[in-house]
Amino acid sequence: MRLLSTFSLKPGHELAKPIHNEKGKVLIHSGVSLTLKMIERLNDMGITYVYIEDEVTDDIVTEFPITDQVRNQAIHRITDTFDKVKSSNTLQDSFIFDRTGEKMKEVVRKILSDIQRHDRAISLLSDVFTYDDYIFTHSLNVTIYTLALGTELGLHPKKLEELGFGAILHDVGKVQVPREVLFKPGSLSDDEFELIKEHSEAGFNMLRSVPSVPLVAAHCAFQHHERLDGSGYPRGLCDKDIHYYAKILAIADVFDAVTSNRVYRRAMLPHEGLEILYAGAGTKFDLHMIQAFRRSVAVYPNGLSVRLSDGRKGIVSRQNSNISDRPHVRILEENGQSVHSYYELDLSKALNIVITECDTTLAGKT
Repeated sequence: MRLLSTFSLKPGHELAKPIHNEKGKVLIHSGVSLTLKMIERLNDMGITYVYIEDEVTDDIVTEFPITDQVRNQAIHRITDTFDKVKSSNTLQDSFIFDRTGEKMKEVVRKILSDIQRHDRAISLLSDVFTYDDYIFTHSLNVTIYTLALGTELGLHPKKLEELGFGAILHDVGKVQVPREVLFKPGSLSDDEFELIKEHSEAGFNMLRSVPSVPLVAAHCAFQHHERLDGSGYPRGLCDKDIHYYAKILAIADVFDAVTSNRVYRRAMLPHEGLEILYAGAGTKFDLHMIQAFRRSVAVYPNGLSVRLSDGRKGIVSRQNSNISDRPHVRILEENGQSVHSYYELDLSKALNIVITECDTTLAGKT
């Protein structure tokens, strides 16, 4: 299968992976031959990339890092908790969290267990979902990335559970932000941005007095927009004053934000998201953590069309453990000509060759 931009889809392309809504219901099945109307609908739904069937890549597979069952449980728990907070009369209705705290912790444990059994770099492009509310899926995605990074950093299991709990609730304060501001397609005014920024402190105030919520989880909500150089919010904290968990969470939060489709822009590919993080290494984000994150995520997802530094073109076919920026590439073109018989190149061994370009518009071409 090949990864393709929805803007580049043509009638007759056949879906290799189904499209789901956030509750797991299949909206378009795999194997369906797309029509122009379906393609327009995919773009309207905010789907940025899909996998399509292709003869030379039909054995290339992708896997979501957690099971469908765990994913659906997590989305249900996040949605239920956030909805209860939004409909409550006061911000201090801690009973909401007391009732759901243990269930949320159990979901975090299941996510962590799935991630640790998943012995490959994390790619959330592996399955395609369309969402009614970005906050819920962002909370899940950030939790997955955060736990993958925490695992790579060698955190103790109990600390990983605390970290995951903080990650899954880090944006709970956004339920107090007006939807017309939160999902505004254009630029925010200064006043609107100030409203957005209030979600960090609102989340902290919701969580800190709840017995079933670890205090460090409240600080994850409070500090995930702080930056090492003091340029973040809400308190402008600098490196030594920012909680270790919040530094991890900041990386996962930004990466998912830029690699997810939003109302005001389309998603970046993972390698582009990492460039954003590296641009802030040492000033905004911890360099050691970024390097660990790079090992944790699939920089170049399976099915992605790439050009190599020696001019050859191909498709990423599989990942190398702990060297996610040097995958296996199935070579389909060399010297400007299609190869008669494709072959695999392991970039972890061909150290003099690097990926120089990615393309999601080349389906069916070699």
